[in-house]
Amino acid sequence: MNAETADVSLSKAAAAIAEPARAKMLCRLLDGHARTATELAVVADVTPSTASVHLSRLREERLVKISAQGKHRYYSLESPRVASALEALMVVAGSPRPRFVPNTPHRLRAARTCYDHMAGTLAVALHDRFVDLSWLNAAPAGGGAYELSEVGAKALEKIGIDVAAARARRRRFAFPCVDWSERRPHIGGALGAALLDTALRRRWVGQDDDSRALSVHPAGVRELAARFGVRVPDGTSGRVSL
Repeated sequence: MNAETADVSLSKAAAAIAEPARAKMLCRLLDGHARTATELAVVADVTPSTASVHLSRLREERLVKISAQGKHRYYSLESPRVASALEALMVVAGSPRPRFVPNTPHRLRAARTCYDHMAGTLAVALHDRFVDLSWLNAAPAGGGAYELSEVGAKALEKIGIDVAAARARRRRFAFPCVDWSERRPHIGGALGAALLDTALRRRWVGQDDDSRALSVHPAGVRELAARFGVRVPDGTSGRVSL
């Protein structure tokens, strides 16, 4: 890239960030939690149609990306580099980083089902741990898919997950599913379903009869900490940490 092209690219990105409504959207996404266009319209105090125009511009400048989740479309920052640039600008501006405050009922937020896989704070913590351990890696083909490393496959097979059977199912094997309450990914696909099935079978978690909430049993608290380094301070609620 020559100097002139770099200058033009910089000015276009800077102009996209500088518009007040778009700046509000980007700052809200700095917490790492994805949001819908409707939510970002409220944040920016603009109409949904105007928000769509702003988000298209941000996507054009590769400042945000979009992920489809059923009928919903969630927006998040394109990359850590965008977050770093925004952080630097906020330091210059003297602005504090905004906090994400979920309004999901506490038990549902802690652990619940998302169709046939695990969701909530616990599931997001497991996702993050698997990524940190390099058990889950982005698939070379892209498309938001994950590949399971050999080390990760062996670790999951030790707890009774049939990885080969999960791979053979006629569905996506593993992908980052945006969590409804946390607005960060948990593990979706055949692997996520197998993980929940194993957790239920081994009685690490129990499923409520009248809701999607999951209760983490004492055995689950112990095993999640010992096998994955995920600690659950409260069996049915509370913050899950690494």
